[in-house]
Amino acid sequence: MDSNAASPQRLTDRKRAAILEAAIEEFLAAGYDATSMDRIAARASVSKRTVYNHFPSKEALFAAILHQLWDASPGGAPPAYRASEPLREQLLALLLRKLRLMADDSFLALARVAIGAGIHSPERARDMVARLGQREEDVTVWIRAAAADGRLRVDDPLFAAQQLHGLVKAFAFWPQVTMGQPPLGEDEQRQVAQTAAEMFLARYAAQHP
Repeated sequence: MDSNAASPQRLTDRKRAAILEAAIEEFLAAGYDATSMDRIAARASVSKRTVYNHFPSKEALFAAILHQLWDASPGGAPPAYRASEPLREQLLALLLRKLRLMADDSFLALARVAIGAGIHSPERARDMVARLGQREEDVTVWIRAAAADGRLRVDDPLFAAQQLHGLVKAFAFWPQVTMGQPPLGEDEQRQVAQTAAEMFLARYAAQHP
């Protein structure tokens, strides 16, 4: 009986997963503007109404794909701030987690689709940037916690987090997305993470990091 009661939910989850998989294939194959909810529904073998039941718009569906990629990044949940551990090691763990995601071919391909879509619609671009910014909240939370503990001198955690992301993305995101450069290897990722952490802590650390 329990199995039967759970079946509708499992079916719903399977349909949602099928929609996401079909949408990824469509966005990569046709680009953002040429992809329609009809084409996604056909590829997922579900009705258009079912697609809209899960995702109210194409923008929401695309955002969900980017969120799924972000959440599936190696290492599971982002590490939380730990008062008893050195700041440098904690920051390195956070940055390396992000760098591994930015080396993912699927993530970079979808980022190109998103940027291409945003070029033709500033409003859409602002929405996508805002949605992606929500997924970078873990760094802001970490900075805020370290500042509250008196270990960072930070008046604006969000601004400081954006600076830190900029140090990383200048090497591991924008060159790959806009100029087709290859993703960074593990040694290059570690070099970028280490130098970004050192520059950040040189500016904001209240004492020995």
